Amino acid sequence: MDRKEKVKIILQRLEKEYPHAKTALNFETPFQLLVATILSAQTTDERVNSVTEILFKRFKTPQDFARADLNTIMEYIKSVNFYKNKAKNIKASAQKIIELFGGEVPKTMEELITLPGVARKTANIVLSEAYGINEGIAVDTHVKRLAQRLGLSDYDIPEKIEKDLMEITPNDKWRDMSNLLILHGRKVCKAKNPNHNVCVLKDICPSNNI
Repeated sequence: MDRKEKVKIILQRLEKEYPHAKTALNFETPFQLLVATILSAQTTDERVNSVTEILFKRFKTPQDFARADLNTIMEYIKSVNFYKNKAKNIKASAQKIIELFGGEVPKTMEELITLPGVARKTANIVLSEAYGINEGIAVDTHVKRLAQRLGLSDYDIPEKIEKDLMEITPNDKWRDMSNLLILHGRKVCKAKNPNHNVCVLKDICPSNNI
């Protein structure tokens, strides 16, 4: 079967397996999601949620983060990887959102990726989860791994993997595609020990050697 046909099967099976797929990050506003997603790089969502549960009680808006002392932000997020750079990016993004976007997180890819610490993956998550806008497909480590294992992309670069996935996935399923692959990657198709025995995709997966 070609890749478009395979994607249809993958979506059907994973939607049945994970009927309520969505981002695991906790947030109440688009800006909180932006902050959480910046923090999530090279850090588990569970760790991020434990940090933001306290962080968002102290800082709620872009104005709060823009006015905050950088060292104070660092203190709140020091348990996540690369917390110093992330604190700088969050504060700088808050300032830019206030100065250039009227205090509102922008709703376009072009504007979002101008914010410090924001690349396509983060922008895609904010657009799809906060605004319901399918601009692209968020490619994290799970999506990258599964796209390669399932034979959906031959590339190793996230931007090229995203392009491949966008070409074979219906536009209205771009958000779902990312969330479903992430969930399946966490639960079954793990990096070191993929559990082929319980995988609902094992019959169409080239990496299944059973």
